[in-house]
Amino acid sequence: MGANIRLQHINKNYKQTHVIKDVSIDISDGEFLTILGPSGAGKTTLLKMIAGFEDPTDGRILVNGNDVSQTPIHKRNIGMLFQNYALFPHMNVYKNVDYPLSVRQMPKNERKEKIGAILKRVRLSEYASRYPRELSGGQQQRVALARALVFDPIILLLDEPMAALDKQLRKQMQLEIKEIHRELGITTISVTHDQEEALTMATKVCIMKDGQIEQVASPVEIYEKPASVFCAKFIGEANVIPCPVVSIDAQGAAKISIHGLVVPAPDQSESYSENDIVNVVIRPEKINLVEESFSGLKFRGVIEQSVYIGDSLKLKVRLQNGHHMKVKVFTTSSLSLNVGDEVLLGVLEEDIVQVKP
Repeated sequence: MGANIRLQHINKNYKQTHVIKDVSIDISDGEFLTILGPSGAGKTTLLKMIAGFEDPTDGRILVNGNDVSQTPIHKRNIGMLFQNYALFPHMNVYKNVDYPLSVRQMPKNERKEKIGAILKRVRLSEYASRYPRELSGGQQQRVALARALVFDPIILLLDEPMAALDKQLRKQMQLEIKEIHRELGITTISVTHDQEEALTMATKVCIMKDGQIEQVASPVEIYEKPASVFCAKFIGEANVIPCPVVSIDAQGAAKISIHGLVVPAPDQSESYSENDIVNVVIRPEKINLVEESFSGLKFRGVIEQSVYIGDSLKLKVRLQNGHHMKVKVFTTSSLSLNVGDEVLLGVLEEDIVQVKP
C-alpha cells in the first residue's frame, strides 16, 4: 500500500522568521513529486515536516486521511535518503541495510530474505561485507537507498540525493531511482535545486520561492507553460519579454508589441488597459533561423555570442531595437554561425507564452 499525502495550510516559523507560508498541496498515491527552488525557498524545511523532524507551526499533514502532524518519526513508516547518506561507518553494507529491520525486531530469516532482495535490486549483492569507506559515492548512495526501502515504507523522501555525485553518475542515478519508483510505485518526494533532475525524475514538480508555492504541475507543463516570470527563468533558459499593450478593440481583445511586432496577447481572458505591460516567454529552442518567406514573427539581428555545446549552438543575438534574444540551434555538419553574422529569427505565435509577473 502506498500513500496519498495532503498538506493543509502549513506554516513554519523560527522565532521571527516565517519560513513556510500557508503551503497546501495534494500528493497522490504512487506519485513522484520533486520540490524545486533556490536556496532558502523552504524546500528542506517542508520535507523535514513531512518526515517528522520538524513540527508545523500551523496546519495539518494528512497521510491516507490521518493527521500525522504530531506523530513521532518512527511511527510514520517513511524511508529517507539523506544528502550525505548517513551510513554507519562501523557497519558493513549488510548491517547498514539490516539496521531498520533489526530495530523493528523482525525475525532473522525474514530480515535475511528482505536484505538479499533489496541488495540484488540495487546491484550490490557482492558488496554485502564491505564497509562504506570501501565503496564509491554511487555505491554508498545505493546502500542508503536500499536501507531506506528495505522495510517497505509507504513514503520515500529524498533530500538533495544527487548533490555529492559527479554529473555522469548523477544522471545514471536519476534514471535508476526513477526505475525503482516505477517498479515499486512508492509515493516519493524529492528536494533538489537541480532543474534537469526535477524534470528527469518527477511525475509532478512543485516550484517554491520564499516559503511559498509558485506552481505545481507536470514537468512538461512546468516547462512549456510556466505560471510566472520566476518559474520561466528558474526552469531552463527563457527569453522573458515585457510587452506593452498597444491596442484594445471593442470586444476587449488586446494586442501587444513584441520588440516592435504587434500580435494578439496570448491570454485574452484577462482584461487590459492600454500601456499595461504583459510578460511573455519564448524558449530559445522555439526560435529558428528562417527565410523571408516564413509566415510567423520575424526578428532581424546580429550574432553577438556563439557557444558550441555539442548537439547545439547557444546564440546571443542583438536585435535591431538593441534588445537581445537567446537562441538554441541544433547543429549540423554544414551549420556555421559566427559572431557578427546577420540572422533572421522566426517564432510561431503559438510558441509565445504569457506569464504573470
